[in-house]
Amino acid sequence: MRKGNYLFTSESVSEGHPDKVCDRISDTVVDAFLAADPYSRVACETLATTNFVVLAGEVRGPASVTPELLVEKARAAIKDIGYAQEGFHWEHADIHCRLHAQSVDIAQGVDAAGNKDEGAGDQGIMFGFACRETASLMPAPIHFAHEILRSMAEARHSGATTGFGPDAKSQVTLQYVDGKPVRATSVVVSTQHSAELDQDAVRELVRPHVLKVLPEGWMCDEAQFYVNPTGRFVIGGPDGDCGITGRKIIVDTYGGAAPHGGGAFSGKDPTKVDRSAAYAARYLAKNVVAAGLADRCTIQLSYAIGVARPLSIYVDTQQTGHVDEEKLATVLDQIMDLSPRGIRTHLGLNKPIYARTSAYGHFGREPDAEGGFSWEKTDLVDELKRVLA
Repeated sequence: MRKGNYLFTSESVSEGHPDKVCDRISDTVVDAFLAADPYSRVACETLATTNFVVLAGEVRGPASVTPELLVEKARAAIKDIGYAQEGFHWEHADIHCRLHAQSVDIAQGVDAAGNKDEGAGDQGIMFGFACRETASLMPAPIHFAHEILRSMAEARHSGATTGFGPDAKSQVTLQYVDGKPVRATSVVVSTQHSAELDQDAVRELVRPHVLKVLPEGWMCDEAQFYVNPTGRFVIGGPDGDCGITGRKIIVDTYGGAAPHGGGAFSGKDPTKVDRSAAYAARYLAKNVVAAGLADRCTIQLSYAIGVARPLSIYVDTQQTGHVDEEKLATVLDQIMDLSPRGIRTHLGLNKPIYARTSAYGHFGREPDAEGGFSWEKTDLVDELKRVLA
């Protein structure tokens, strides 16, 4: 994102979107293994279509986590999302578990042995980002897109609104003046709904959630407020479109306002740097901005499979920084161990905390008492100020 005047758009999808159903199930599998053994290895992909779900991938963990248990947990996840429809029903869906043992070739490369520290589970580049556009230090378009859908989901789950179905999408376009967001120029919400509701009725059900989320005076013109533009959205979820784990990676991160390394998060245990190093990069970027060292901060980390230490650490404060970026990169590497083991230890990632991350973004959330969203803490601020401010 740059200074100047422009429009920028981000989208979000709800927990009932087909791909998000798959992310939720895959992360439920991760949580099941980590609850039984915090050092389990999991790489789970899920496919969901009309009353049919397949779990596939590689795992290494206790025998107590059986295929039957995972099928039961997948059903519970689908029920919790809210699917009890003819074309996709938590109780009636045909669910197959095809998880198998992790490759011994991969295991020998990433496991600790002798004097060798645990290596990264794969090569890759990961990005973290933070900015001052919102209180959560997230870009405003993706923040508001998430919050609209979260508000609608809360109303659906509580029974306050009975017309919404689980599947929904949002898209928010903001006008930036001199690099700062000032108002929405368009808002798009498509939501699954009860068959008896027409487009106008759904529009009025959606409206208060948009008004609640956007700052006062930011609502777009009525002509640019689009709700279910196709007119009808009764058939939704995996019955309407096939879902697959890991297809909403930009929704999961910064809505396109910052780079993405390419790797998906859901279904992967925290030894996979696709996930844990992306969390670490966000954690460091957020602390840099929270410490007042920059108004915007992008951090890139790179890894090689089987190698513990990152190959590179790159910091870009987009000309908003108050300290030398090269020095900042050196300090960040010193105050946090960025090896896979170091990241997991520092952020407490070997816990069953991942199903809750599978919808409404992995970033910009509140840390919870069970250790979830620990990467959103700003507990490095004092140390960064001491060393650099």
